[in-house]
Amino acid sequence: MLKKIFYIFLLFISIKTYGQRSNSSPYSLFGIGQQYSSQTVEQASMGGVGVSFASSYHINFLNPAAIANLRFTTYSVGLNVNDLTIKDDAGSQKSTSTSISYLNIGFPVGKNAGVAFGLKPNTSVGYSLLNVTNDANGDPFEATRFYGSGGTNKIYGAFGIGIAKNLSLGLEAEYVFGKTENNIISQKVNVQLGTKNNEVTTIRGTGLKLGLLYEKEFSNKVQMNFGAAIKLENNLSTNGSEHLYSASLQQDGFETPRDTLYSASISGDIKNPLKTTLGLGFGKRNKWYAAVDYEFQNALNIQGSLLTNSSSYAYASSNRVSIGGFYIPKVNSISSYWERVTYRGGVRFEDTGLLVNGANAGGFTKVKDFGISFGLGLPLKDLSNLNLGVEYGKKGTTVNNLIQENYFNFKLSLSLNAVGNLAWFRKRKID
Repeated sequence: MLKKIFYIFLLFISIKTYGQRSNSSPYSLFGIGQQYSSQTVEQASMGGVGVSFASSYHINFLNPAAIANLRFTTYSVGLNVNDLTIKDDAGSQKSTSTSISYLNIGFPVGKNAGVAFGLKPNTSVGYSLLNVTNDANGDPFEATRFYGSGGTNKIYGAFGIGIAKNLSLGLEAEYVFGKTENNIISQKVNVQLGTKNNEVTTIRGTGLKLGLLYEKEFSNKVQMNFGAAIKLENNLSTNGSEHLYSASLQQDGFETPRDTLYSASISGDIKNPLKTTLGLGFGKRNKWYAAVDYEFQNALNIQGSLLTNSSSYAYASSNRVSIGGFYIPKVNSISSYWERVTYRGGVRFEDTGLLVNGANAGGFTKVKDFGISFGLGLPLKDLSNLNLGVEYGKKGTTVNNLIQENYFNFKLSLSLNAVGNLAWFRKRKID
């Protein structure tokens, strides 16, 4: 029955997301797109905390060492609906996008180890911007449209093992792949032909993450957890082509290419420095949990001819502070379903590391992100859960001719746990 529910859910989100952009943020214009947070819906609903928390029936994306605590085969799939309001000095506009957040499976290996693997989005490009230049009389003189699409995904595999009574270690490997397309179209008034610059880029690379988790339970049943995850420095190779040509542009969006003005191959490397996440949490098992996470990384380093020809953006060091937790009134309540529900909440403060020069006057402005989130874990049969989460936040600013994003994210995930005949690697008795 659980498998049927899982497949129906997959079909539903596939229909919902087919043909829709997974991102509408203007900030996805820069680099290879806007970075996705590697979090489950459960973790995102607590402000992003989770590197110090382990569960026997939830997969942990933040710390591979927590996979050692898995005791049930777990299937998980997530969906995100983003309602975005974009503001600048001239006004505001709204957009909505839908995306699949992840597809994963995890299962125990023996008594003190676990394995998980799956597919997750890594970055996303999805923007459309229009800039109109006026002449001395205030009349439109030239219109330039910027638009892009694509992004990268990653396939990952994680392994966690308990090496001592309270200590677990973990390892996660990933392969990143994808393609992005960026376009600039310019058209002047009373000029028959416009120009279009088209850039298509293929991205490939691998990554490795190490994890550590220490758990200590005191005599009053209060548990202290410390977690650390270190993603090692890795490179993403980028290769593509750039074409500049004249074209006959139609109001309905169609174009007829004419003369090629410039064509070349482009390549480069994106060096992602070491990323460290530390977390400390306290709680009682199946009752409550409160934690704080801190993540930091030095600036991305872009080398080669790709992505370096712009003076409008740069990268600096990034950091994130998350505070959150959950509360379960009575996990084994028979009289009240709502007493078995998991109530989650949290807050997040983030410096994305992206610097944007919106005024093109040599001054860069930091792009910061703030979010507050809440969620519910609705219990289903056999430890399975339907998880709902909402997040409201603000990213960027209108200072220095930048754009401010006010966003509302609705998150949904299904975490199915195979118990009994559905469990993998369970020894079966022969009568």
